[in-house]
Amino acid sequence: MHSPSIGPTFHETLARIPLDLFASMPRNDQRLKAGEYVAGLLGAHGRKTLRNVASQLGGRAAREQSVHHFISESSWEWEPVRRGLARRTGELLGPRAWVVRPTVVPKAGGHSVGVAEYFAPQLGRTVTGQQSYGAWLASPAAGVPVNWQLVLPADWIEDRSRRQRAHIPATSRALSPEENAGDVALRAARSLSGAPLPVVLDAPELDPLRTGRRFGRAGIPLVQRVERRLRLRVDPLALPGHGDLPLTAAWLVGSMRRLWRPGGPLATGGRSLSMAVPVMLPGSPAGGRRLLVAQWPESDPAAARLWLADGSMRQAEVLALARLAEVVDRDDAQVAARVGLRDFAGRSFRGWHRHITLASVAHLACVQADLGAVPPHRPAATRPPLLLGAG
Repeated sequence: MHSPSIGPTFHETLARIPLDLFASMPRNDQRLKAGEYVAGLLGAHGRKTLRNVASQLGGRAAREQSVHHFISESSWEWEPVRRGLARRTGELLGPRAWVVRPTVVPKAGGHSVGVAEYFAPQLGRTVTGQQSYGAWLASPAAGVPVNWQLVLPADWIEDRSRRQRAHIPATSRALSPEENAGDVALRAARSLSGAPLPVVLDAPELDPLRTGRRFGRAGIPLVQRVERRLRLRVDPLALPGHGDLPLTAAWLVGSMRRLWRPGGPLATGGRSLSMAVPVMLPGSPAGGRRLLVAQWPESDPAAARLWLADGSMRQAEVLALARLAEVVDRDDAQVAARVGLRDFAGRSFRGWHRHITLASVAHLACVQADLGAVPPHRPAATRPPLLLGAG
């Protein structure tokens, strides 16, 4: 997806933003400020800091203070905006699944909420920063992030002064990675009516036994990316004669060459091979059958991506869902920097959530423009947009 050309002026940019997503905000000035903030994110050059966003609105000290107050101190709730964002994205994309993935943003110092040491898969090393889990609605055309969960380590939950400085809610608690990923996915799933969409969990470091139990209880189909070293047992009812010893997923892929099949074109170019084998996770209850699906470039089996799916799914279905993770990879790489998904420099819990919610609205505006979608009907503003005063 190419970065769209949003209008060259602030007001042309503002005209492309679905302002009805802010209908839950109780005051008209808050709704106007939300639209202006999104337009500021789209128009600012470089990192989308509060100062940079304010510069799109005049840049005076009063404007900067007003922007800071609107994001970090105001009273509006972000969850209703996210529910509206999910519905609008669903109408636009006709999504096939939720893609849930972790993101680590390196941060200098320890003042930003949630900062701790995390392993960043995209960097291949441990860094000091913030970690979050995002739930993206995805179709073959595009992906849009609509819900977020900020990871709060025990050090932040148990330190009363830290909690107070960062305005962390009293109900927050330290969660395991599996709980964080499950919470954001299940909360997002409730924002859409109808049968739940499958979840593609692009987080191989998570325990598939724990995640599988949680999504199974919720009745949500799950496809989870897994590590090569994950140990599995071949389902003896499907492939007898393989013994009962757990074997690594990588060994199963490499040793069962008779199951290799053409896997279709890769998003990165070139042809692929794929395979599927019915398996069981050690420790899973009887009948807890899964399907291990792998896909890799023809020339490089070591680059295989491995996915563990519900046993009722077919190989082609799993591969189609796994490709949605590649769509999200692409759109995150091309749009995230443009809308400032990783740029919030404030220190508060609520500021982080408000910023990333409006950055997600900006992402939707980019996708709408790229797909040539017509913006929704916009009620006429009763006054020119001005980001002034507290809100």
